[in-house]
Amino acid sequence: MTGTRMRVFAAIFAALAISAAASAARAEGQTPAQFYHGKTIDMIVGFAAGGGNDVYVRTLGRYIGKYIPGNPAVVVRNMPGAGTFLATNAVYNTLPRNGTVMALGSTTLPLDEKFGNPGVRFKTAELNWIGRIAARVDVLMMYKTSPVQNIQQALTTPSILAGTTVGSPVVMYPNLLNNVIGTKFKIVRGYEGTRAALLAMEKGEANGNSTGFEALRAIHPDWIKNGTVKVIVQFALKRDPALADVPAAVELGRTAEQTAILKAVLNSTAVGLAMFTAPGVPADRLTALRRAFDATVKDPAFVAELEKQGGDVSPLPGEDLQKLVREVADLPPELAAKAKAAYLDVK
Repeated sequence: MTGTRMRVFAAIFAALAISAAASAARAEGQTPAQFYHGKTIDMIVGFAAGGGNDVYVRTLGRYIGKYIPGNPAVVVRNMPGAGTFLATNAVYNTLPRNGTVMALGSTTLPLDEKFGNPGVRFKTAELNWIGRIAARVDVLMMYKTSPVQNIQQALTTPSILAGTTVGSPVVMYPNLLNNVIGTKFKIVRGYEGTRAALLAMEKGEANGNSTGFEALRAIHPDWIKNGTVKVIVQFALKRDPALADVPAAVELGRTAEQTAILKAVLNSTAVGLAMFTAPGVPADRLTALRRAFDATVKDPAFVAELEKQGGDVSPLPGEDLQKLVREVADLPPELAAKAKAAYLDVK
């Protein structure tokens, strides 16, 4: 991360903290409507601007304010870095705990915590989960000029994938296949977001990329239909109906142990594109945010706008999501150790 970016984020953190401190004394005894009236909610995206995750959050941000009591303004801020750990660590440790911050991080946050990733400075079960917009389906696609055009060829033929940072599913899911079933993907890290990775494929710098299916549909909805890319595997427990002819990663295990490891990691896909807020948010405000989220994802205008941009909606209420986050990381120790070795051992 550049020094300039760090200074910008530090300034954002400081401004939000000062604002929270100034209003804390006035918040006692207020109803959610009284508290949120005249306030601004900062909606943090742990990914770069312009990608599929950004599209989901910005669309949500245009609607949710009218359903929150007091109708606060909503401002979307991108805070990419360290596989969304930068944003998640900030929400957990630094940003206000008064209900004026919402965030979207990586699907794999519970796993990253369970596996002891060194960048983790948060506890996912202590975050307050607001709701899931959609179940994330990550896919691995290969460009039309790639020497690899199916998963069987990937077992014998090396290919280059454009990646972002360690900790992101963009890197970790293909790495999982390398370590568990023996694919020969070379993951080149350092691309900032999905758009940059897809451009690398067009320029011939990479043969393929792993990203959210919704991101591909949002940025290049025509690429699958016209044959620009071919999806060769979906990182999920079962096949998405829209990709019925593409194998799910759990189908690729050749032994019971390989299948168990793949299932242990890919359970996290059910978390999906989910919004959370900080620990310690007052219960009535958390409930207000959850019910506002529930109303937003049922809003026909929101659903139509998201679908127009290539997205879809498969929501899960915050209370159910909170339970799921606890369950995702609850793996037997022996299986957890094997899954960790396969998931985090980045060559």
